[in-house]
Amino acid sequence: MRILIKYFLIFTSFTFYSQNFEYVDLFDNSMNNEVFCYRIPSLVTTTNGTLIAAIDERNNSCGDLKWNRDINIVIRKSFDDGKTWTKIEKIIDYPLGKSASDPSMIVDKKTNEIFLFFNYMDLDNAKDIYRFMVIKSSDHGENWSEPVEITNNIIKKGWEKDFMFITSGRGIQTKDGTLLHCLVNLNKGTHVFGSKDHGKSWFLIDTPLSPGDESKIVELLNGNWLVNSRVNSNDSRYSHISKDNGQTWVTYKNTDLKDPGCNASLINYDEFLLFTNAFNSKYRKNLSLSISEDQGKTWAKNQTIYTGESAYSSMTKLKNGDIGVFFEKDNYTKNVFVRIPKSWLAKN
Repeated sequence: MRILIKYFLIFTSFTFYSQNFEYVDLFDNSMNNEVFCYRIPSLVTTTNGTLIAAIDERNNSCGDLKWNRDINIVIRKSFDDGKTWTKIEKIIDYPLGKSASDPSMIVDKKTNEIFLFFNYMDLDNAKDIYRFMVIKSSDHGENWSEPVEITNNIIKKGWEKDFMFITSGRGIQTKDGTLLHCLVNLNKGTHVFGSKDHGKSWFLIDTPLSPGDESKIVELLNGNWLVNSRVNSNDSRYSHISKDNGQTWVTYKNTDLKDPGCNASLINYDEFLLFTNAFNSKYRKNLSLSISEDQGKTWAKNQTIYTGESAYSSMTKLKNGDIGVFFEKDNYTKNVFVRIPKSWLAKN
């Protein structure tokens, strides 16, 4: 009865608040006539509570990295839980012919540093060759270091010409301080990579996960790792569980997480896991939040954030306990921030 009451409270909170969302458009194509589109959102909360929203600034076309000679990385910041935002700031801008795409971030809570990863390609001199870069901020996103290439640290010999990429959105830091993130090699499986020395060096865990495209990792309450994966040509998500720090994995299908083959977001929130995605088996629409109270085995009733066209999303816990979601809206023409009250997770 207690569990039923708790789910009823969660459901009624979803129903009440779903009518009152404010969608703050952070990156709209009409903001700048020189920008063709903005795509691929990434959102984190720094250790002082600053929100950083990063995204691709795609010029010439809205094409992905392999087909676009002019993609930059831009950010906006908020110091008041997403009520107001700074102006758009360009933090990665290579010369024409070299592009940076698919931002993702990890906040190191032990050093207060932010790592921002991106995929890089020189389309004039090394077409179809993916390289992986990281920049760092030690002052909550005010200033950023020069890019450092980590490609050879996180791929295997023989992968150099493969179609591969670091998953956009965000990685994590485990309780022992290890930084973890996901790298996808479309021919050789999804892999976990990370750092045990706060970004001074990086390692690859040579245990491929399959099936899996763009993926997200979390550390469970018992210390196990959970990777949740997009799987194209399917109607649901897949999860992979490791009890030995990524050396072996057990895989299962999330039949209660509909998905059209789209990047998603997964975070810890106290004892819950929270998940956002385009909750539809065929189409990129119905951006929704799902809750797991059993560490990802099952997911409570899914509730809609936005019923219309919606695609990639990135989620974070705000300093006041609310949930911030940054997602692609209305056929990639808008990239909006929405704040979800923590009362959505009300418990009896």
